[in-house]
Amino acid sequence: MRGRYLLDTNIVIALFGEDAAVLQRLADAQEVFLCSIVLGELHYGARNSARITENLARIESLRSANTVLVCDSSTADYYGQIKAILRQAGTPIPENDIWIAAIAQQYTLTIVSRDKHFADVDNVILEIW
Repeated sequence: MRGRYLLDTNIVIALFGEDAAVLQRLADAQEVFLCSIVLGELHYGARNSARITENLARIESLRSANTVLVCDSSTADYYGQIKAILRQAGTPIPENDIWIAAIAQQYTLTIVSRDKHFADVDNVILEIW
């Protein structure tokens, strides 16, 4: 199953935990991307952990080995559209996940997550790993 994937925070955490299913699927991926929002969540988690230095080093290693997509004015447009549609539908999702979905739409990437609420976002492909 080859694809272009945008990893959500919970998948990166599973990767750090050496989850066999995640490792196998990533090995088969065509391209893997991170986004600055996920990195922010990971940095927050690392700084609230018992092993701050170790966890920050893992994040840096992952960051340097992958393309990191950042928010720009186009991302902001996607974000606004997604949030408005979700609000009108009465299906809000966490703010950071709206930004992640916006980046996925912007770059036509499949979101890989364990959060099913991404399925509420139109024009986003979600794979639950």
